[in-house]
Order: sequence, then C-alpha cells, then structure tokens
Amino acid sequence: MMKMYDVIIVGGGAAGFFAAINIAEQNPFLKVAIFERGSEGLTKVKVSGGGRCNVTHAEFIPSELVQNYPRGEKELLGPFHQFMTGDTIEWFEKHGVELKIEEDGRMFPVSDSSRTIIDCFLNEAKKHKVEILYNHSVKSIEKENSLWQIETTQANFLTEKLVIATGSNTKIWSLLKSLGHTILQPVPSLFTFNIKDERINDISGVVAPNVEIHIRDSNFYSEGPLLITHWGMSAPAILKLSAFAALELAKRKYKFQIEINFIKKTGSDCLDILKKLKNNLAKKSVFKSAQFDLPKRLWQQLVLASEIDVETRWAELNKKQLEFLANQLTKAVFNVDGKSTFKEEFVTAGGIDLKEINFKTFESKLFKNLYFAGEVLNIDAVTGGFNFQNAWTSAFIVAKSISQ
Repeated sequence: MMKMYDVIIVGGGAAGFFAAINIAEQNPFLKVAIFERGSEGLTKVKVSGGGRCNVTHAEFIPSELVQNYPRGEKELLGPFHQFMTGDTIEWFEKHGVELKIEEDGRMFPVSDSSRTIIDCFLNEAKKHKVEILYNHSVKSIEKENSLWQIETTQANFLTEKLVIATGSNTKIWSLLKSLGHTILQPVPSLFTFNIKDERINDISGVVAPNVEIHIRDSNFYSEGPLLITHWGMSAPAILKLSAFAALELAKRKYKFQIEINFIKKTGSDCLDILKKLKNNLAKKSVFKSAQFDLPKRLWQQLVLASEIDVETRWAELNKKQLEFLANQLTKAVFNVDGKSTFKEEFVTAGGIDLKEINFKTFESKLFKNLYFAGEVLNIDAVTGGFNFQNAWTSAFIVAKSISQ
C-alpha cells in the first residue's frame, strides 16, 4: 500500500526545508514530507559563505534587488514585493536566529556558523512534525488523476500537492521534461577565470579594490574588487561578470579576452596624470612609487609590462613608456583559458523555463498542484546571498499558496 501525504517536497535543501516549515506553520493539519536523496540534507547551506552561511543581502528595495539576477530579474519583481530581505530577517529572528550585516552588505547569522541555520531548520521541522525521508532518490513522477505518484529508491508514495526544490539536479530536470516542461540547458553561472600571465603569476593574494572589466567583443561589463589568485582572477568583479555572461562564455568554451581598467579613468586622463607625476616625482623610481591607490605588487608588475626598468626614474620616462603605462592601467588585456568553481558554491544558469511558471504562486502553468522553489527554475544570481533570497522568497510563496 502506498503511503499518502498532503504535500511532498522533493529536495532537502534550503528551499525545500523553508517551504516545508512554512507550510506546516501556516496549516498544521497538512501532512508534509521532505524527500532527500542523500544521507543528510542542507549540504549547500553547510558550505555557503565559507561555512558561515550567507543568508541574504541587505538590499531592501525590490527594483534594486532584482538587478542581481542575470536570469529571473523581471519575474522576481512581483514575488519580492510579497516576501524579501526584511521578511527574511524577521522570519529568522522569530525562529531564534539573529542576523548581522557586513560591510559589503552580505548577511550572516551572528554565530558566524551555518550550523545555526541548519539546527534552526531541523528543530522547526521536528517541532511541526515534518517528516524527513533521507536516502529517497526519486525515480519517477507521474500524475494519477488528481494525485501525484512518486517512486523513490525506497518506496512509492501519493500526494495531492508536489513541490520540486532540487536545485540543479539533472535527473529531476529529465523527469520534469518527460512530463512536458521545457528545460533550458544548464551551464555554470558563478566561476573564477583561469589566467596565465606574467603580470599576475607571482602576486596571488593581491586585491585591486575597484576595477572595471569588460569581455572583449561583447557588451558584458562589471566593476568592483578584483582578487589575483594562483590560478587567475576572482572576487566580486569577476564573479558578477561570470554570472551575467554565463551563456556567452559557455558558447566560447571559456576561452576569451577581458580588458581591465585598474584605475577607472580614461586613457587620456591617465596619461595627463602620468605626465604630471613625471615632473612632480622626477627623481623617484617609477617601480617603487605606486600610484592610483593600487597595491604595490600590482603596480610594479604593470610598470615592468610597460617596458620600464626597475631603476628608471620618473624624469627618464619617454612618451612611448608613458603611453604603455597608461594602457596597462586602463586597458590591460588578459587571455582567459578556462574557469574554476567558486569555492564549493556551484550555481548554474538553466532549469525550468520561466514562461511555464505562475509567479504569483510558483505553480506550474502546465500542471495543477505542481510547485517549484529555488534554483530548479532558470533563476540564478550573483554572489552575496542573492541565491538564498530567491530560495526563501519562492519557498515562502509556495507555502502560502499551498496552505490557503
């Protein structure tokens, strides 16, 4: 005999737990279960933010918040008017988790531990009698009259309402495709750039605080901090670019060129400043006197790349060297050859076509009582807590829709 639930949630991640807890809170008469394919859930929550869990971002205006979503910007505007950052903060505080805002706007639990979030979810699930079925990998999903029939590796189940919150799970996408949903091919959306270049080979760990980067032969552009790593480049400026240009970079097989303006000035303005420095710092070594608030090691590499010797003084610079240096500072070109995953946080562009979703409820337009939450949809964001905010918002609206 098949076991019956009122609501089954496939996926024991952030969106799945958040949906389950909110459903059980809003309607305690519903029998709710979470199916998790592994032996433990919330694994992505565990590693988020380096183990601290970047819960959300301190952006409180929906029209500003949506600009952090390369895919989903238009669709999330309405949902964010229903549940967004302030609601997230209030929800966690009500459930005993205080959040704090860091300088860059990212928000973490005051404990600085993802365990706080995990324990909160597990305790609330237990309190509200949400059943968590581990090692239940879904094998098939079928519609039987008004009910959903789910076959897992352990047993068969029936439910009236089905929530898919599996993130970037290709097996679940295949099952949904066989039902008739359109799946947009997933590609990586949050990654660092692999670059081998003499200018950065020996200066890993150096941060340029505010740069402009654009992908050559495209309109893709970003700005912000840039980190030199032992494999190439990372930090927000790169990660944001990787997210917004995800589909284009996949087409290029991750071989492309970027142009970096390290000082956010035009080439001609930079040249004018360098000419003044030539007079004002005449007797000083160009190599040793870093300018434009650039880290000393980065400045020195750009000086050497401009065919300026270590011993050269400012007064000795010729027109060609000044132009070369201005070029390195404002239009430095780097060849990117490949990508690396950003820490353990793997995000993809791709998933269920957003045209097939009712964003007032996050219900399928193709099937009644089939709902989606989180990254199983073709929605993704830049780094900084935005992907989690999508999970909380979509899961809360799903819960509200199901509970009413």
